[in-house]
Amino acid sequence: MRYRLLGRTGLRVSELFLGAMTFRSATPEVRSIIDAYADAGGNVVDTASMYGDSESVVGELLEGRRDRFVLASKYTGTRDRGDLNAAGNHRKNLVLTLEQSLRRLRTDYIDLYWVHVWDRHTPIEETMRALDDVVRSGKVLYVGISDAPAWLVSRANTVAEFRGWTPFAGLQVPYSLLRRDVERELLPMAEAYGMSVAAWGSLERGVLSGRYNEPGARASRVSPGSLGERDLAAARAVVEVAGELGVTASQVALAWVIRRGVHPIVGTSSAEQLKDNLGASGPALPDEAVRRLESAVEFELGFPRDFVEACDRSPELYGDAVHRLDGR
Repeated sequence: MRYRLLGRTGLRVSELFLGAMTFRSATPEVRSIIDAYADAGGNVVDTASMYGDSESVVGELLEGRRDRFVLASKYTGTRDRGDLNAAGNHRKNLVLTLEQSLRRLRTDYIDLYWVHVWDRHTPIEETMRALDDVVRSGKVLYVGISDAPAWLVSRANTVAEFRGWTPFAGLQVPYSLLRRDVERELLPMAEAYGMSVAAWGSLERGVLSGRYNEPGARASRVSPGSLGERDLAAARAVVEVAGELGVTASQVALAWVIRRGVHPIVGTSSAEQLKDNLGASGPALPDEAVRRLESAVEFELGFPRDFVEACDRSPELYGDAVHRLDGR
């Protein structure tokens, strides 16, 4: 396992994060998943307040070794469906959800606290100030945001910078060979602000593992009949590259995400499956293989990215010597 720094901080985080969304009880299998992840050098466990019993399970399984992990959780989701103020990104829900999560996780601090999703009804200034307060209190060490537009995250970090508040160090998004739209705005924004990016859905519910390309494939998280040619073409390309490299399709799909500088969040139901996924940190994808993977399905950056990039080398815009400029 290799490590990267979390955003513009000194915190070391492993290339792959462990997603705990499906943890329902502290069974021997779930314990073996945590152990296998730790033995491989993984150190980030990602859960959320709205993942049912997940926080309680994680708290039980990390007892006695909690400080060796970068523990991440999220708030936004409701604590009480009958109370409007029991959900959202405002200060009241942040404070009460955080206290609930700390109890469940059996800890007095959370390493990385994510805003789970953009709450359009709460001013981002209120959210950033409230997050800064819990960081200053020592109950949270770093903050991040999930599932929000690039302009909002940019505004949030700009406000934090000018007011001396804690900025977002991490961004969480859906990202895979089949879903690359975050490359248009969100990934360039994260790079500009020095934010780490974590990705959920990188195997697209198992589609990119190739399991549904096999004749007579049984339905699991996806019904094979619901898949179109675009899905199957991407999976075929992943399977072909995996065969040439002598690795599994899941490892290739995750390795592609890692190559993009993004941390895949791997969720699994067995230690055996996890060990396979962890192998993604091993294979180095050749440039030719990457080109084949990315050309298997159509993707366009769209305006303004494609237009601006086409203009970057335009002598009409930037002069005849533009081809000699080494840009960023």
